[in-house]
Amino acid sequence: MIAEEEKLKRARDEFVAQWGALGTQWGINRTMAQIHALLMTAPQPLTTDDVMEELEISRGNAHTNLKELVAWGLIRPVVKKGERREFFEAEKDVWLIFTIVARERKRREIEPALAILSKCAGESEGIQTPEGKVFHDQMRALEDFVGFASKMSDRIASMKHGFAIQLATKLLG
Repeated sequence: MIAEEEKLKRARDEFVAQWGALGTQWGINRTMAQIHALLMTAPQPLTTDDVMEELEISRGNAHTNLKELVAWGLIRPVVKKGERREFFEAEKDVWLIFTIVARERKRREIEPALAILSKCAGESEGIQTPEGKVFHDQMRALEDFVGFASKMSDRIASMKHGFAIQLATKLLG
């Protein structure tokens, strides 16, 4: 039994570390992603103290990142009767996690990029120099592509998980 518990702890620690590294790829800091991974794999809701102890981080770091994860909608506070401490649990539905991350990345990255592309295209409209025309055309092309990709992402994220998998299988098959 102890060997199994140790094996599980090693696997979980590895997942938490790697999820933390991956988190930077989808727009969150390493600690925030590690907390998400810890809560996502926890069989029971955890307290701030549990998170601090497991990840060896400060109370401020834990509190700030837990608050941000709640704001993203990736975790939620849990009230336990008779407990004064606040507990947290993660969303465990993989498709829902994907849609939350896609929505947040769109809000934080895609929408600002579209705004800049639109602004630059608007400001360069009507410039008659060859460089100005090339710049304007490139801004419009990028704006069109990023807008299209954003709409496709929205469409996929709004689909039911099973239907999205079927569609992807057809497209990739």
